[in-house]
Amino acid sequence: MAGAPPAIMLVAGEASGDLHGASLCRALRGLEPSCRLFGMGGARMAAAGMDLMEDVTATAVVGHREAVGQVPRLYRAYRKLRAALSGPERPGVLVLIDFPEFNLRLARAARRAGVPVVYFIPPQIWAWRGHRVRAIRRFVSLVLAVFPFELPLYRQAGVPVEFVGHPLFDQIAGAPTRESARRALGIDEGALVVGLLPGSRHNEVASVLPAMREATAQMSAAAPGARFVLGLAPTIDQRLVESLLRGGPPVEVVAGQTYAVVRAADLLLVTSGTVTLEAALLGTPMVVCYRLSRVSEIFVRLLIRVPWVSLANLTLGRAVVPELYQRAMTGDRLAGAALPLLKDAGARETQRAAFGELAGQLGEPGVGTRAARLVLAQAQGQCAAAAPGARRAT
Repeated sequence: MAGAPPAIMLVAGEASGDLHGASLCRALRGLEPSCRLFGMGGARMAAAGMDLMEDVTATAVVGHREAVGQVPRLYRAYRKLRAALSGPERPGVLVLIDFPEFNLRLARAARRAGVPVVYFIPPQIWAWRGHRVRAIRRFVSLVLAVFPFELPLYRQAGVPVEFVGHPLFDQIAGAPTRESARRALGIDEGALVVGLLPGSRHNEVASVLPAMREATAQMSAAAPGARFVLGLAPTIDQRLVESLLRGGPPVEVVAGQTYAVVRAADLLLVTSGTVTLEAALLGTPMVVCYRLSRVSEIFVRLLIRVPWVSLANLTLGRAVVPELYQRAMTGDRLAGAALPLLKDAGARETQRAAFGELAGQLGEPGVGTRAARLVLAQAQGQCAAAAPGARRAT
């Protein structure tokens, strides 16, 4: 590209945002090796070539009450990023990745500073807090939608939008096969395996893992040969997990091999989040659970607009996987939902058949490259042209 190398600020505040941000950073480097990448993210974005100004990914929380303790740190990060938007080395574009409570405020500051804003993985206005589309219309130059049903919503609201596909397609491309995953984890091909994925945030793990431990105890009694493997997120201290598992059946804790755990498992007990969509795309049956504080539950119930919490069910538009939420999420009920799937291969196959529909709805690989082209176009002050393989909103 002609002209000075573009400077791009990227901002992610959670582990999943760091993962997808890293893919975008690599694509940006591939298209424009001289571009300067800086902002807020985590270790993955730093490894992909971004200069890390702030990192809050390891302490990210979910819920209204849970977030209160993080306010001072987030405010300090916000002030630092806001200053950079109008400083002597201001970026040509600001790329926001999920994390809407923080990022929409930063988008306002960017608009005031005259910096165009691209929102990659935008707020889920179709699920809750739909009024945020007004702020997006005012402050965001371009939305890069990851779900096809987001297109008409943003079009109707008058927001420039491009469908680039879901970044998980790029992430799961390197996932192992079931056979290689089992070999890597030392699991026999004929073993019955239950994977535990309790989340990437401290408060998530602390809330759901005790119920998972109780459920595994009942599952172990009903299926004595079952083996339990927990995929440890990089943001979680293994000592916390081991303390919460104490008193239950043996559970092998595996760090840094989430996709191997997903592929190797016959069934997953998983905390609601991006990983439910990953598991669905990788074809592993699951039971989804979630728990917030009482204050956060009241807050969410006032605003939520959809009947499910898992992305797999939301994307398919029907209840394909069992969900246990809040007070319903007990060890007994979790075991009650999991055991029929564990014992019945046909029930698991029914889930897999439904998961096969997802790929056609969520685009195709190459998401990072399509998104990077559009980001670079904004950084160069060009009109956002549709990237190859993307559908354009007019």
